[in-house]
Order: sequence, then structure tokens, then C-alpha cells
Amino acid sequence: MDEQELLEAVHRLTWPGTGDLDCGEPGHPEGHICLAPSDENDLAALQEALSGRYGRPRNLAMDGYADPTVTARTGLPLLAPFGDRIVEMRAWVYAGRFIGCGAARSDDGVRIVVLVAEREDPAADLAEVTSWVDGVVAVTGWDTASARTVDWEEVEARIGTALPGDYKRLAEVFGHGAFDGFLQLRVPGAAFRSDDIVLNTEWLGEWAASHRSGLWEPYEVYPAPGGLLEWASSEQADQFYWLTEGEDPDRWPILAKEDIPDSWQRFDGTTAEFVYRMLTDRQHPFSTARYFDAHWFDSYEKEDEG
Repeated sequence: MDEQELLEAVHRLTWPGTGDLDCGEPGHPEGHICLAPSDENDLAALQEALSGRYGRPRNLAMDGYADPTVTARTGLPLLAPFGDRIVEMRAWVYAGRFIGCGAARSDDGVRIVVLVAEREDPAADLAEVTSWVDGVVAVTGWDTASARTVDWEEVEARIGTALPGDYKRLAEVFGHGAFDGFLQLRVPGAAFRSDDIVLNTEWLGEWAASHRSGLWEPYEVYPAPGGLLEWASSEQADQFYWLTEGEDPDRWPILAKEDIPDSWQRFDGTTAEFVYRMLTDRQHPFSTARYFDAHWFDSYEKEDEG
């Protein structure tokens, strides 16, 4: 398979409802399928192409050494078929499956390996949620070791208001990316200007003030008193705002709008609660639980960012 054929095969195998994964390679365990890259493929180019589709990968093995902390829930099924022959492996997550791309030793030398493996549902043994942020972490199986530090004093000074506490924790723990490939967080320092909450808030406020538009009726856009401040969007052009009414940002309601007129919906809960319920509640108006049984976070940040 060339690069395009591999990408198409991975896409087919990761989509929900595609059936069981049965490799058939002698000695390989159940629960995965190895694909067949041609000799013309370039490993770095393949990994870059997969990152373009599935976000930042986790590094499971490098220079012949596997990460000893890898578990069944963080990518071990991608290493199991190769044992001590593994040379390199990077892992991506899509719904209930892992995607792996790396290299392994064979009788003919080192060869590129690409595979798709079953992923345990990270929420299968979910205990009672102690906080909404912890619930989102548990449901997505996210590695909190990648949490970053944000200078919230500077961010809030530039925006001109304090921000909800559990949103700030979400931004620190997850960074720039999207839940279930759907809900894209606006966070400080995002790689895309439109996803940087500071730059987007400044631009949106200036645009709304200088244009006569009924896009947000009956509301106004922040920094108008009690105005809308956008914290997320979706690939379907849905928009998610806080209604900045009152002095306590932790009590700001959420207003969500589809890309059609008069579609406002109000949620009286925190930001992390909104995300958690979106991931787990099939009755939620913006539910991804209707489409996916297992959930994940696509990170758009570079591997050397933290």
C-alpha cells in the first residue's frame, strides 16, 4: 500500500461499526489488523500525515525501547504484536481504536509497520465523578502528564475579565485540540489564531462593534456588558459562548448556537460539565455519545509543546 491507500485503510478500520479486527499474522494476538506498507513509503511522512488527521501522537517506543508505563488503555495493543522486535511506535486514538505507525525488526531488516487495534473504553470502570474536569479526563483516557502552565493573570488582563475556573483547568490539562474531533476548545496560545481565546475575543469584539449584524440577536458580544464570550466551536460551525452576566464567572451560563438563525440553547452548568455531558449523554443537544461509544481528545499542539 502507498501512503494514500494506507490512510484510507486506517480511516475505514477506525470508523465505528466496521467489525472485529483480525490480523491473521502468525503469532500475532487478536484485536488488531496489520496493514502492508510498500517499501516506497517514508516513515516520517506517514507519521506526519496521520498527525494531520488524528492530532498529536503518543510516543510508545523509540530506538528499540518501549515506554514501560504503557498500559492496555494507553496503547499496549500496538506493541504486543511485535514484542522485543519493536524499534519505534507512535500512537493515535480515534473513537474505540488505536492507530499505530512505527518500525519493527524482521528477518529482512527493519520495516515500517502500520496497524489498527482495539482500544479499551477508558470509562468502562469509571467511578463516581469527583469533579467535571476529572470526569472528562476519565472518559477520554487523557494523559494528564501533558498538562501545561498558563499565565492566567496575563490572559485575563488582556481579555478584561476573570474566566471560569473549570474552563481554565480544561485548558491546562488538554490544551489546544478537539473532543471527539468535534468540539474545539479556544485556549491561550493556540496554534491557530481563531482558536486562541485572547485573539479571538479581541477580534470578535472589534468586528461586532464595527458591523451591523443580527448574528447574535438578542444578545451582544463581549466586551459589551453581559455580552457573549466564545470558548469553543465545532466542525459544523456551532458556536459555544459564556453569557458574561454577573461578577462570578463560575456562574456564567453557557449559550450554544447552531449555524442557523434563532437556534440559541442555554445551559446552566459549568464548562467542564457541558463537555462531560456532551461526551456521555445521548440526549444532550450536541451529543457525541450518539455516534461514539468511546471518546477521545485530538491534540493540535506540537510534540515539543507542553
